[in-house]
Amino acid sequence: MAFRQRFLAGLLWRVGLLLAAAFAFVTILSLRGHAAADLVSGLLCLAAVLSLWRHVQRTNSELVRFLDSVRFSDLSQRFDYDSQGSGFADVGAALERGLRGLREERSKLIDANRFYEAILDDAPTPLLTVDADLRVELANKAARRLFSRHEGTRIEDFAEYGSAFVQILTHSSSPGPRLIPLMIDGVPQMAMVSAAAVQRLGGLVHAVAVQPIQSELNAAEVAAQSDLVRVLTHEIMNSMTPVTSLAHSAAALLASAADDGALLADARMAVERLARRADGVMHFVESYRQISRKPQVRRRRFVVLEWARELEALFRASEAGKATELQLTIEPPDLTIDADPDLLSQVLINLLRNGAEAAGSSTHVPRVSLRFGTARSGATQIEVADNGPGIPEELIRDIFLPFFTTKAEGTGVGLSVARQLVIAHGGSIVVENGLEGGALFRILL
Repeated sequence: MAFRQRFLAGLLWRVGLLLAAAFAFVTILSLRGHAAADLVSGLLCLAAVLSLWRHVQRTNSELVRFLDSVRFSDLSQRFDYDSQGSGFADVGAALERGLRGLREERSKLIDANRFYEAILDDAPTPLLTVDADLRVELANKAARRLFSRHEGTRIEDFAEYGSAFVQILTHSSSPGPRLIPLMIDGVPQMAMVSAAAVQRLGGLVHAVAVQPIQSELNAAEVAAQSDLVRVLTHEIMNSMTPVTSLAHSAAALLASAADDGALLADARMAVERLARRADGVMHFVESYRQISRKPQVRRRRFVVLEWARELEALFRASEAGKATELQLTIEPPDLTIDADPDLLSQVLINLLRNGAEAAGSSTHVPRVSLRFGTARSGATQIEVADNGPGIPEELIRDIFLPFFTTKAEGTGVGLSVARQLVIAHGGSIVVENGLEGGALFRILL
């Protein structure tokens, strides 16, 4: 309101001045012989017109200057007008506030960019960018340390790191992480590589993350070998100790038997026991061969409900399933899953039977549950639980190890194979003790 009032006041007195100057000019022109007065009144008229024009155009010109300063990012312009008349100080103050806000926003953006650039540059994962011209840029310190043995920005310049890595850079738009050998100093090291498309300065750029994981794989391999050797040693010793004893007993009996029929019978019995024990060792070796085979996964998307009903029928037909209550839950009812139905059936039937046996050995009302749903991450979640005694905390870590079993008649192969099949799907499986006290197996695919 103050600006409007001042602007109108300034406009009115300038219009009044123009009218007065025009009236005076016309009056003087009507009088003869006053050339000097005519000139002066004409100049006064012109000055009044210019003053009125300047008054009207001043705000527009300053707004244009303000918009140009914003367009060209020149935020050094000033619009401080303490006293310009006609309320122009209000306009200048508003423009100055606008520029001050833009300067503050720019300062915040600069600080944020510096912060994110520092995070990007100090990130432990090597990052590269590939632009539309297939030019490669090392985006942070980790990338410059890892790829420090070459010069150039073309994809071909990275050939010394292996053909697989060159292919990743060339086809960086391919989705999903990939495990590839990365040649470092001529030695292949496994690395997890993933790519994502991002917009930068109006153009599409592919960011490539490279995470060498050879040391982690080596550590995991050593740990797995140690666990496997520990279990194998235990099983082989348990199997070979009676074999050795029976062999020595049979040899001694045969040496002293001569014509003694009773001793020959004892020797024959010892040899038969030795043969049975040898068969047991062979069965153990065959089990080891079973878990060493890599499963072939044939994935497809299918509706869970009908397939789960078949699982339920198979379970109820087994000896353990006949005496066990099965609770099947599918949420939502039209849930679909992307997996190999045959391999996943093998996993779940094994878990259900284990749960039924555990529950049947500890409670009069054995019960198992099979639940299908969706996790928060969007992955398919499958849970198999029982109301058995659960798993001792000290054994949970070893439950998926090959040949590890707590059953007197168990081989220790089933859960290890189940874990292999889940991992072959790109999923994960964990075990914990559920709310009912029994074991709870959770699968994410």
